[in-house]
Amino acid sequence: MSAEATNPVSAVDAAAADTGVRRRGRARLDLRRLGRAALLGATAGPAPRDRLPDAISHVAEAHRAHHPEADLSVLRRAYVLAESSHRGQFRKSGEPYITHPLAVTLILAELGAETTTLTASLLHDTVEDTEVTLDQVRREFGDEVAYLVDGVTKVEKIDYGAAAEPETFRKMLLATGDDVRVMSIKLADRLHNMRTLGVMRPEKQARIAKVTRDVLIPLAERLGVQALKTELEDLVFAILHPEEYETTRALIADATGSGSPDALADVAEQVGAVLRAADIAAEVLVRPRHFVSVHRVRLKRGELRGCDFGRLLVLVAEDADCYAVLGELHTCFTPLISEFKDFIAAPKFNLYQSLHTAIAAPDGGVAEVLIRTHRMHKVAEAGVVALGSPYGTAEPSESDAAAEDGERTDPTRPGWLARLLDWQESAPDPDTFWSSLRADLAEDREITVFRADGGTLGLPAGATCVDAAYAQHGYAAHACLGARVNGRLAPLSTVLSDGDTVQLLLAQDSGSGPSPAWLDHARTPAARIAITGWLQAHPDAAAQPAAAPRAPLSVAADRSSGAELHADVDGPPAPVRPAGCCTPVPPDTITGFRVRGGAVTAHRTGCPAVAVMHRLGRAAVPVRWGDAAHCRVTLVAESFGRPGLLADLTEAIATAGAEVVSATVEPPSEQRVRHTYTLQLADAAELPHLMRAMRAVPGVYDVARTHRL
Repeated sequence: MSAEATNPVSAVDAAAADTGVRRRGRARLDLRRLGRAALLGATAGPAPRDRLPDAISHVAEAHRAHHPEADLSVLRRAYVLAESSHRGQFRKSGEPYITHPLAVTLILAELGAETTTLTASLLHDTVEDTEVTLDQVRREFGDEVAYLVDGVTKVEKIDYGAAAEPETFRKMLLATGDDVRVMSIKLADRLHNMRTLGVMRPEKQARIAKVTRDVLIPLAERLGVQALKTELEDLVFAILHPEEYETTRALIADATGSGSPDALADVAEQVGAVLRAADIAAEVLVRPRHFVSVHRVRLKRGELRGCDFGRLLVLVAEDADCYAVLGELHTCFTPLISEFKDFIAAPKFNLYQSLHTAIAAPDGGVAEVLIRTHRMHKVAEAGVVALGSPYGTAEPSESDAAAEDGERTDPTRPGWLARLLDWQESAPDPDTFWSSLRADLAEDREITVFRADGGTLGLPAGATCVDAAYAQHGYAAHACLGARVNGRLAPLSTVLSDGDTVQLLLAQDSGSGPSPAWLDHARTPAARIAITGWLQAHPDAAAQPAAAPRAPLSVAADRSSGAELHADVDGPPAPVRPAGCCTPVPPDTITGFRVRGGAVTAHRTGCPAVAVMHRLGRAAVPVRWGDAAHCRVTLVAESFGRPGLLADLTEAIATAGAEVVSATVEPPSEQRVRHTYTLQLADAAELPHLMRAMRAVPGVYDVARTHRL
């Protein structure tokens, strides 16, 4: 993409070569040799039709390694068009410009991209930088290739000015939503440009590196393309943190050049011997860490040992073999259980699957081990690139087409991408889009929460009920009043955990809106943009002071009467009364504690006050129910405010045969009203029936017994 480049080998790659660290994949392409080959091809005329031009023979070799039956004729035609259209153009380093699309295509070919992606990669700069038109690409190579080329073509800076960069990324993301191969080409394009960034001014290097760090690296992570992500991280590390980079480079040089035995290789031999003895067919490899990974380990563990400069990779044939390997390792070595993670049973949101564990090494260090199948390893390295065309060859089934809430069953369009495409529609301003995009991509973990209706929501880690409300209901979430999390009422500020069940409570009045305080709890761009838009459209509502917090629950009731309670104490009988914090009734399981004056209070065993008493060292007193069936209980009814609600509730209570001892109605807050009743029941067994009758009153969304400290 108008690549500006110089050095064919980056500082990171030079350091890796100096220290003997073996990079993954093939040897680095000699761009100057490739440039000369391109020029010779230009002067000697087109290659014969029965063979590929010499300049892309290495691309063909890498492509055939993954796709032996691939038709290479289309690559020949794409190269001829790209070379002729870029002829006479040079990069800032002096190489012919054709070396850039060739290098980008080689990166994708080594990752296993299919022929259509490689064809588009060869042509990805032709529409932007030459006289070739998109219609010409479509006529010669088809709609798919034209779509990919258009997706990675920048918008005109003359039309967008300072907004050209964010609008270009918006265009690419929209295209990626329909075909993820667009972003694959962009990532490979940025990797090659970062490899050859040395000719640029330092300030421009830093600007490009920051965009790469904030946008491209998180996208590579989310798309699972670890091979590109790790090298981009090292290149950015060298530019933005040169001192830390040099320190890390020196540590790696010392570790690999000291001539001392390789501790990790010794552990690999032991692991291999154990697996052979167990008759498990496995390939055990030593996988050197990249620079950023070594830097992170040094920050985590301090002084580095021999095993900290790499990890063991165990490759097997089947999923079941992964767990067999894990069992042998944990049996024959000392495992560090805190390091164990199962990403096979629960894959990451970027398609990554593997077992992670760690064992104690002979030198006292820690040897980290990755266990995966060969297919898992391919997807872990290449991510969505390894999945090929998102369209496939078979017709999609009805089940494939029916995806709920934007979560397409197509793995090449994961839920996070669908959510990103949704909220970007509400961010027409380029600055809002750009800042929201960076904030969204900064969330590197995802959780799944379950909806009350059985569906699921994918949210970033740290998301709250506010985020869940807008993810499920969109703009209708403006009327959200609260939520139930795992069956219990919870404020909208509640931070959700993976696996939580969430039920959002919406007001019946659709004209209600969010509070400005919601912005303090919103983590997702969709929620923040929607809340901000509503507040800007309703400045009067936004300026209103927040409702005062409701006073602590106060229940005026005589607790001396009710069901009979007895305490098993030495000496004279002690008076026993139910605790006001949890109001136990028969047949609740209860426990007692002495209070001032020698009396005993009885609590439900699940009451938080019981745990507090135990922490304070207070001795429990055995208590039990007597024969009397009558009881007194305090209930709290949460409801939406409406006329006649109090009358309907008291009628329901009377119909159920309960006597109202006292009642309190708190002032409405955000259209919610809390009613507190202390009730006398002739028979404690009628309590569940009474609570169901109160919940059946229109507008009441929760009835619970008091449970407070």
